[in-house]
Amino acid sequence: MALFKKRTVGKPGEWYYCLEHHKVEEGPECPAKDRFGPYASRGEAEHAMQTARERNLQWENDPKWHDAAASRDD
Repeated sequence: MALFKKRTVGKPGEWYYCLEHHKVEEGPECPAKDRFGPYASRGEAEHAMQTARERNLQWENDPKWHDAAASRDD
Protein backbone atom coordinates (compact mmCIF):
# COMPACT_ATOMS: atom_id res chain seq x y z
CA MET A 1 0.00 0.00 0.00
CA ALA A 2 1.40 3.36 -0.98
CA LEU A 3 1.68 6.02 1.68
CA PHE A 4 1.13 8.84 -0.75
CA LYS A 5 -1.36 8.51 -3.54
CA LYS A 6 -1.37 10.85 -6.49
CA ARG A 7 -4.63 12.73 -6.18
CA THR A 8 -6.26 14.51 -9.03
CA VAL A 9 -7.69 17.88 -8.15
CA GLY A 10 -11.32 18.30 -9.09
CA LYS A 11 -14.43 16.17 -9.15
CA PRO A 12 -16.50 14.40 -11.77
CA GLY A 13 -19.06 16.84 -13.10
CA GLU A 14 -16.47 19.62 -13.28
CA TRP A 15 -15.33 20.39 -16.80
CA TYR A 16 -11.94 21.63 -17.95
CA TYR A 17 -10.37 22.75 -21.21
CA CYS A 18 -6.88 21.32 -21.82
CA LEU A 19 -4.61 23.89 -23.44
CA GLU A 20 -2.07 21.28 -24.52
CA HIS A 21 -4.44 18.81 -26.16
CA HIS A 22 -7.12 21.36 -27.16
CA LYS A 23 -9.92 19.21 -25.75
CA VAL A 24 -12.59 19.23 -23.06
CA GLU A 25 -12.13 16.94 -20.06
CA GLU A 26 -14.55 15.90 -17.33
CA GLY A 27 -12.60 15.97 -14.12
CA PRO A 28 -9.01 16.96 -14.66
CA GLU A 29 -6.92 14.62 -16.76
CA CYS A 30 -4.03 16.99 -17.44
CA PRO A 31 -1.93 19.04 -14.99
CA ALA A 32 -3.38 22.30 -13.69
CA LYS A 33 -0.75 24.32 -15.58
CA ASP A 34 -2.20 23.05 -18.86
CA ARG A 35 -5.91 23.68 -18.33
CA PHE A 36 -8.66 26.23 -17.82
CA GLY A 37 -11.47 25.48 -15.41
CA PRO A 38 -13.38 24.18 -13.69
CA TYR A 39 -16.53 24.99 -15.60
CA ALA A 40 -20.06 23.98 -14.60
CA SER A 41 -20.89 22.43 -17.98
CA ARG A 42 -19.25 20.87 -21.00
CA GLY A 43 -20.53 23.75 -23.16
CA GLU A 44 -18.80 26.35 -21.01
CA ALA A 45 -15.53 24.40 -21.23
CA GLU A 46 -15.88 24.08 -25.02
CA HIS A 47 -15.99 27.89 -25.26
CA ALA A 48 -13.10 28.48 -22.83
CA MET A 49 -10.78 30.02 -25.42
CA GLN A 50 -13.50 32.35 -26.74
CA THR A 51 -14.32 33.41 -23.17
CA ALA A 52 -10.63 34.07 -22.49
CA ARG A 53 -10.31 36.19 -25.66
CA GLU A 54 -13.39 38.22 -24.72
CA ARG A 55 -12.15 38.79 -21.17
CA ASN A 56 -8.69 39.79 -22.41
CA LEU A 57 -10.25 42.29 -24.80
CA GLN A 58 -12.39 43.75 -22.00
CA TRP A 59 -9.33 44.03 -19.77
CA GLU A 60 -7.21 45.65 -22.51
CA ASN A 61 -9.93 48.26 -23.11
CA ASP A 62 -10.76 48.92 -19.46
CA PRO A 63 -9.72 52.51 -18.66
CA LYS A 64 -9.08 51.59 -15.01
CA TRP A 65 -6.27 49.27 -16.11
CA HIS A 66 -4.53 51.55 -18.59
CA ASP A 67 -1.33 52.94 -17.21
CA ALA A 68 -0.63 55.93 -19.44
CA ALA A 69 2.56 56.76 -17.56
CA ALA A 70 4.09 53.38 -18.34
CA SER A 71 3.52 53.82 -22.08
CA ARG A 72 5.33 57.16 -22.26
CA ASP A 73 9.01 57.32 -23.13
CA ASP A 74 10.42 59.84 -20.66
